[in-house]
Formats: sequence, C-alpha cells, structure tokens
Amino acid sequence: MTPLLSLRHISKSFPGVRALDDVSLDIHAGEVVALLGENGAGKSTLMKILCGIHQPDQGDIVIDGSVRHFSGYQDALNAGVGIIFQEFSLIPDLDAVDNIFLGRELKNRLGLRDRRAMVEKAGALFRRLKVSIPLDCPISELSIADQQFIEIAKALSLDARILVLDEPTATLTPSEADHLFDIMRELRAQGVGMAFISHHMEEIFAICDRVTVLRDGQKIDDVTVADTSVDDLIELMVGRRVENIFPAPRCDADFAQVVLDVQSLKLTPDGPDHRLQLHRGEILGFAGLVGSGRTEFALGLLGATRPAHAAIMLEGRQVTFDHPATALEHGIGLLPESRKTQGLILPFSCRDNISLNNLARFRGATRLLRHRDEASAASRLMQSVKVKAPSIETETGHLSGGNQQKVVIARWLGHQCKVLIFDEPTRGIDVGAKSEIYALMKALTAEGVSIIMISSELPEILGLCDRAAVFYQGAISTVLSGAQLDAPTIMHHATGGLSA
Repeated sequence: MTPLLSLRHISKSFPGVRALDDVSLDIHAGEVVALLGENGAGKSTLMKILCGIHQPDQGDIVIDGSVRHFSGYQDALNAGVGIIFQEFSLIPDLDAVDNIFLGRELKNRLGLRDRRAMVEKAGALFRRLKVSIPLDCPISELSIADQQFIEIAKALSLDARILVLDEPTATLTPSEADHLFDIMRELRAQGVGMAFISHHMEEIFAICDRVTVLRDGQKIDDVTVADTSVDDLIELMVGRRVENIFPAPRCDADFAQVVLDVQSLKLTPDGPDHRLQLHRGEILGFAGLVGSGRTEFALGLLGATRPAHAAIMLEGRQVTFDHPATALEHGIGLLPESRKTQGLILPFSCRDNISLNNLARFRGATRLLRHRDEASAASRLMQSVKVKAPSIETETGHLSGGNQQKVVIARWLGHQCKVLIFDEPTRGIDVGAKSEIYALMKALTAEGVSIIMISSELPEILGLCDRAAVFYQGAISTVLSGAQLDAPTIMHHATGGLSA
C-alpha cells in the first residue's frame, strides 16, 4: 500500500550541528505515527522540513507517490500538509472565524469579504470536531483548549490530509486531552494521516499506531505500539536503560527549619487568604488543574503582581516583595512556565543569559565588565548543570528545550538563591532530560536550597515532592504529606471533591 507521505533519506545541517542524518519516515492514510526522541534529536527539524519552513540538504518529500518540493510554508499547505505548532499562531485580538480564514477570506460575487459564508464554514468545522466555541469572541478571551481546537479547525479548513501535532496536550487538562484524542480518532477514521510529537508516553500508547524513534539526528527504529513498551521506547530514545526516573528520597532530611512562612497572602481584596510554609531543603509541590491559581500565587508572592495583602517571613524576618527584583535580592528566584518568552533571551548566548541578572559581580573598578571572569563563571555553572552546548557563546535559541531549562537554572545558581520556584520545569522536555533535572533539584535541596515546584503532572508531584499543596479555584484546598500524598487524594482535592 502506497504511503500517503514518505520522507526519504532526509539530511539537514546547521552551522556546527548535524540536525538530521539520512532519516526516512512513512505515514499511511488513517494512521497516527508518533515521532519520539530526546530534545535535540531532530523531531522539530524534520517536521519543519515537511512543512516547507526548512529546506533539506538532501532527501525527498513524497506525497501520494509524487516527489514534492516546498519552497515555503504555503507550498506545504497547498499540498494538504497542516501543522499545529507547540506555540499557537493565532492573533489574540481576532475571533475564531477571522483566525481560521486569515489571508484567504471567502468572497461573494462582488469580490467582497463574505463573513456569513466564513461563519457557516467555521461552524461546520467545529461541528465536525464536536466542539462548541463562540465564533465572535476574541481569541484572547478563550481558554487554551479552545485555542487548540481552533488551530485544528484552521488546519482542517485547508483540507489537510497530513496533520502534524507538536506537543498538542502541553497546556490541556486531562479531560481536554481526552477530547483531543477523540477528535484525532475521528480524523483517523476519515483517512487523515498524522504525525504526533509528545513526551508523554501514556499518550503515545493511547492514540498512536506506530512510533519512529530519533536519536542525535538519526532514525533508531520504527516499531508498532502493540509490540513495544514504555521501557523499550525510553531505551531507544536515550541509548540506555532508565530504571528510575525519580531520584531516591533523601535519608538525611528533617525539614525542621521553616525558611519561608507565608502567614497571609491575598491576591485580591475579596479573594482567599493563602497560608503556607516552606522548609529548608524541601521540595513542596503545587498541584491542581490548569487555571487553579498555582502560578498566580507564585507571582503574587514574588511581587510580579501586586497582592491586596501580604505578610511574609523569610528566615524569621518580615519581608516585602514589591517586585521580582526585590525577591531576588532576598534570594528567591523563579523559573517561569514559558522559558522561551519569560525565562530567556533566545538570540543571546548562554553566557549572556546566565550572567544577565548578575552583571554587578563582574564589574571592575572602571565599571567595565570583566569578561574573562564572566565567561569563567558561566562555564562553571553550565558544567554544574550539564548543559550540552558547543560553547558558552552558543545562542540559547539553538539549544534543545531541556538544555534551555538548564541555562535558566544555571542563572539562579549564580545568584545562590535560598528558594527556587520551578513553574512546570519539565514541560516539553524528554524523559532523559527530565531525569537529569530531577536529580539536579534533589542535589540543590541537599545543599539547603528550598524548592516550590508547580506541576500539572501527577507522577512528578508524587515522585519528587516531600509535600504537596493542592489548589482548587484559586485557593489552597489542602497540604498533603506522607501516606496522604497519593494520586486519588490529590485529584479529589483538585476537583473540589474533598474541599471544605
């Protein structure tokens, strides 16, 4: 049976990097193929070549048995290839209809924009997807899940027969992800071929037919989901057996000393009054559904948003944080949820990003930077967190997601922070890089650093945290520890089942 899509012997190099080396991939009509690999393995580069964003150095794109050449994204769209990027490409101030038909608006007989026809077609697309989305509401006012479904509708409006989904569940709740999988099953039944990129193994086994594994730009294997296991796939990805992703609990931890005591934190005048304690050397998880208020609490604590009332003690002293810079001066750092837009300046080098908030350390008597000292410190910090990069001068935007996250961690290590807040620290990161970041977090706590970890992944909360504060509708529902710290109890509190 002729594949709907064949990528044949694709190779691609960037300055100093061999991104893809003789990679081949087939997708048949009505098939979902997972593209699996560590960050930097070449998955995104391969999909960007398929979509005409990058040009291959060698190799062919074959659709329905015919070789195609895409000089740009529009050529791929015209050939029936649609992609749903990890970062949405929607315009916030436009509604769903205008976003779906942007740049290719339907016209009436007079050549004028036919809004009624576009509304009817958009409604038909959403009915096909079995979702109900307001057609005249600005994108900025819709949920992340609705935006995801609009991206899918936009691809389908192009009559896409080949659909690339890059981390489509990264910002969805479990129920929203399940609905997305139902939509993918419908599309599969309609003959759409799909390439699915995800770091969540359970998703691959739930929705995919085959798995193509890449490592260091090369194709390692192509296996059917029914004939493999999670452990086998991880071994193919990282080249070794990963028996325990989470490090063993510390035996020497007593958590006797309270480092951070949030005696009162009201984000709004009529909102809930948060109370929380963080102990030295502890990892305190923030669990809850997307939108439950976990990140809002962290931003209010740091002064990134101005709380209505705050009474906070740090190491026994009353402190006031009116700005994140003030919190940093007191030794509290934040690794934000979006490392690309909030945590890093991607065109800057690793050295620049690491020393960015700490340049005063490297100023000499003439106020000029001592570049040799700065470079030495950046190199030492990169080695301490095992950043994989050609040099400290490598642009951060050229690194994989896991290594970008390590650069952010290295920056805060340079500040010698007492408290670190990790907001979704492993989102979009492969299992090998996750294991390294978990080990790094445990090593930091052994040195006395206290960590708050916001995570939507229950296995992460259960496998890494000493206690977990569960958020529900903007408030802390409960704080769990010991035998209480299990998945059913967390989910009951996160959904209001056991909330007072």
